[in-house]
Amino acid sequence: MRNNKQALATALLILAIGCTGCGSSGNPNAQGASSWQDDFGLDQRTLEPTGRNPFFVLEPGFQLILESATEKLSITALDETREVDGVTTRVVEEREWKHGELIEVSRNFFAIDPQTQDVFYFGEEVDMYKEGKVASHEGAWLAGKKGARAGLIMPGKLKVGLKYYQEVAPGEAMDRAEVLKLDDRLETPAGIFSNCLLTKEGSALNPFEVEFKTYAPGIGLLQDEKLLLSQYGFINKR
Repeated sequence: MRNNKQALATALLILAIGCTGCGSSGNPNAQGASSWQDDFGLDQRTLEPTGRNPFFVLEPGFQLILESATEKLSITALDETREVDGVTTRVVEEREWKHGELIEVSRNFFAIDPQTQDVFYFGEEVDMYKEGKVASHEGAWLAGKKGARAGLIMPGKLKVGLKYYQEVAPGEAMDRAEVLKLDDRLETPAGIFSNCLLTKEGSALNPFEVEFKTYAPGIGLLQDEKLLLSQYGFINKR
């Protein structure tokens, strides 16, 4: 009987140690190094469709163009909003080409907390193209539907080791990111950038596939695998 009690106590101790830091918090910076933040206390925040944080510009007309030898990606904040899960969000359109052929158009929905500068992702509508025609809507999700919740696309305050979910749509989209560096430097066709954010991003649905992204201060996405920034700025000011 004594041996059984000792074994039970040991098992409970191991379980307690293993679960340390497993909970969620409304503060993305409050998590332990091993935790993936997935709850951001949105019911206690006031969110707006326009604004910016150091690595994410959410203002109408701002556009990024990234290119490689075979692919091109344009990201444009439209002068358009959409209510998603009770929140007015900014519509950001992404268009992706491969070998000159349009392969994807998505409308992404973002909002920012002006107090913390946290930027949240409320989902996307997706059109996947094949031979010039819409073939599927793979990857589409919206907060407030089928158990999906908004994720944190870009924290206002960053620190190395921070881990957070960018999408919280169980079974559909569970992308997440980890901050690796805050002092990266990268040369692109659009210029040389310092003090950049380097992240490792992937999906909880397929944890063995990851990619690395670089973000430039005051601009946003600088590098996505082989894609490098070639142009940026407000399209009505070019």
